[in-house]
Amino acid sequence: MTSDLTLSEAEIVRLTGYEQPCKQLATLKARGFHRAYIARKGGVVLERTHYEAVSRGESSGGIVKAANVSFMRRSA
Repeated sequence: MTSDLTLSEAEIVRLTGYEQPCKQLATLKARGFHRAYIARKGGVVLERTHYEAVSRGESSGGIVKAANVSFMRRSA
């Protein structure tokens, strides 16, 4: 049974060219699908809405993630 919310295993294989979940995940992350992850059962999960948004070239809403390292700066 295929869920419309996520890409099927066959779709992920066609998209990445790999059958191993670790290689699939690495390929997806390299292509900008940062919300993909490996589920507890071992398969890769990629939400269809995220796949479609990245495929259309939409950004992550202008949110830039950065580490807060201000405590490491020396005070003068």
